[in-house]
Amino acid sequence: MSPQMNITLKVEELTIFLASIAAFATMNFSWWLYPAFLLLPDLAMLGYLINTRFGAFIYNFAHHRATGILTYGLGYVYVSPILMLTGIILIGHTAMDRLAGYGLKYADNFHHTHLGWLKAEAYGDKPADR
Repeated sequence: MSPQMNITLKVEELTIFLASIAAFATMNFSWWLYPAFLLLPDLAMLGYLINTRFGAFIYNFAHHRATGILTYGLGYVYVSPILMLTGIILIGHTAMDRLAGYGLKYADNFHHTHLGWLKAEAYGDKPADR
């Protein structure tokens, strides 16, 4: 990926992250809930305790932008502030992860993402097919 494209994608994700904060600010929740809940979607990594295929499926479900948008949309339609909050958190978390270089996972290895390989060597993994 070219440096210019990398910057463009980072700006896009930062914009989405800031939009999630702005959307949260319009809701009637205590300010501390946003940072307190922001890392909860990473509990989906527990799926990797079963195996990499299941772990990738659960992780990707929790980190797919459509999951956050649909959850927020259901909350809006059914006037459910909790669902709307959940959608905002999912959207914000996903953007934050993409800013940090974490993408959706392939089923072969936790460190293999749609954005490329994470620094797997730091974790003892040495994938052969880079």
